[in-house]
Amino acid sequence: MLRFEVSVEDLLRSRFALSPALDLCLLLRTLTGRGRPLPRAWATRLLPAFERLRRETELDAVLALQTSHGGPDFVAPPPRGLTQTWAQDLATIRATPLDAARHECVATATGPAARDPRVRAVLDSPDAVSRIAEAMDQAWHELLAPDWPQLRAICERDVVHRVGVIGEHGWATTIESLHPGITWRAGGIEIGFFRGGTVPLVGDGLLLVPSVFVGHVAAHLEDPWPRTLVYPARGTAALWGEQETVPHPDALTALVGRARARLLLALDAPASTSHLARSLAMAPGAVGDHLAILRSAGLLVRARSGRSVLYRRTPLGEALVAGSG
Repeated sequence: MLRFEVSVEDLLRSRFALSPALDLCLLLRTLTGRGRPLPRAWATRLLPAFERLRRETELDAVLALQTSHGGPDFVAPPPRGLTQTWAQDLATIRATPLDAARHECVATATGPAARDPRVRAVLDSPDAVSRIAEAMDQAWHELLAPDWPQLRAICERDVVHRVGVIGEHGWATTIESLHPGITWRAGGIEIGFFRGGTVPLVGDGLLLVPSVFVGHVAAHLEDPWPRTLVYPARGTAALWGEQETVPHPDALTALVGRARARLLLALDAPASTSHLARSLAMAPGAVGDHLAILRSAGLLVRARSGRSVLYRRTPLGEALVAGSG
């Protein structure tokens, strides 16, 4: 079992972040069959480009560093916050000292793929870091960048939901909601399916990173990452396309229309117009118009949160959704 010892100061310093580089690594593991399976539509769309990148770039060297349990830290640097971008991650990767990168490569590139001559030529080269970074950048732009606004919106909505749970029910409920195997007990976070003993947070807090590609909770326990839990983001239905699209039951659709039904169903957590537009692949202007109509009908309310205006269902909207299921 893994147990994080948590103090009041740790709770005050705990925070959320997004990690484009980590999600890229998780997607690459998935495409090699070592992660959460992709829906058929996504696999059909991405696998041809993935295989072409393996032939035409040095992506196999990146793949040789990945296992089903993780990879080197330098290709997935710790995120700074919710505004983390791929450009920031890429700059950090490129700035990795060669000796540090090679030390991690020796520890992680231990499988048969690492003995491929093409792979070894990259990993043993004096410009290994820049070549790995370039292959990752190409993979980012071809495999993940087109969908990243939608994926980011899903993760941002998850964070909005978790922050709301913290405010209403406290940290214990929030932590336990991340995964059924996580419990809050006697001032600590216990994860029964991990090994690791007891890990004190010593006032540094816990970093919480939602991801659309992780199937279960993952943990970072060693530097350079802070003590971290990576957990499945809520609302990945928008990601899984034809297999898990946001439902729109016939009765609700007949009553308010298909687009408004999708918006009502998607608002299981507060969200902004831009988040809804990205996650549902709708035009922002159309989303705004539909939200105004739903609000005037008494099905939604809105409130400002920082620089964003968030919409949520009213009791009447909740009853309408519940009755349509």
